[in-house]
Amino acid sequence: MNGLGNSSIEVIEKINRRIRACDYLVVAQLFLKDNFLLERELEFSDIKPRLLGHWGTCHGINVAYANLKAFFKNDPNFSFVLGPGHGFPALQANLYIDGDLEKVDKNATKNYSGLKYLCKNFSWPDGFPSHASPFTPGIITEGGELGYALANAYGVALGHPEKTIAVLIGDGELETATALASLNLKNLLSGSQNGKVIPILHLNGYKISAPSIYARKSERELNELIRGFGFDPILIDGDEPEKFQIALENESKNPFFILKTEKGATGPNRYQFSHQIPLKNVKTDEKELRILEKWLNSYNIKEIIKHLCLEI
Repeated sequence: MNGLGNSSIEVIEKINRRIRACDYLVVAQLFLKDNFLLERELEFSDIKPRLLGHWGTCHGINVAYANLKAFFKNDPNFSFVLGPGHGFPALQANLYIDGDLEKVDKNATKNYSGLKYLCKNFSWPDGFPSHASPFTPGIITEGGELGYALANAYGVALGHPEKTIAVLIGDGELETATALASLNLKNLLSGSQNGKVIPILHLNGYKISAPSIYARKSERELNELIRGFGFDPILIDGDEPEKFQIALENESKNPFFILKTEKGATGPNRYQFSHQIPLKNVKTDEKELRILEKWLNSYNIKEIIKHLCLEI
């Protein structure tokens, strides 16, 4: 724990619990229409008839969100902008845990009824969409098209020196012309009359199922590219909260974080095999159903119930 400064073991454990809780909620949203806390053995009838959504990027989103919320918890002017909006179930899980979703939807309560409502209605008729949408609290970047998150983050900072905006950018997203050109905004909006934007490149290696360009660059080459835009590259190699908190405590004036995690981490498939639904035949294949059950149980459901303060 050396070098963590104000971050304690208790804070690190709390971040880890939150990540596991949100990972669980993502998987439950993607797959389940019943038996949301595995009160009994999982059955085919518990699985949604149509599986629609994206798993691969979600663990990384949960890692970033949990660490940022812990670090900036006392800053009312902190905002988070999500670039890979197809990872919406991760963002929604975090908004649910914090009670932000309930502020706009009275059914998203912190009890079993609310958890059932959250999970069943993801990618469900008249329910929640599979991608980030204007309905979501705080959303300014729609999830169906990548590339605009960084420009939108600078837009939030424009004329608001009190604001700090962290923006998570997918490595495939940074290949878009809009995202790459938006890196120049750092030089245009760096005056004291504007807020601070903290870019975080989520380097998980793949865009859909193809290798991403930035994940195939050497560390030196990627760092020099980022430095060329006037940022200080700071690598966070892995999903351990200790590393993330130490990086956030770095006193660099113009940080550009590179969060390096496996695509699909904590799930049954990794890398290019995890972009959307990892277990495509879970509705009819007994082997895949048991893999899903083991996957869900790996997050420690009893601890999750305690962490969410569910009234069950």
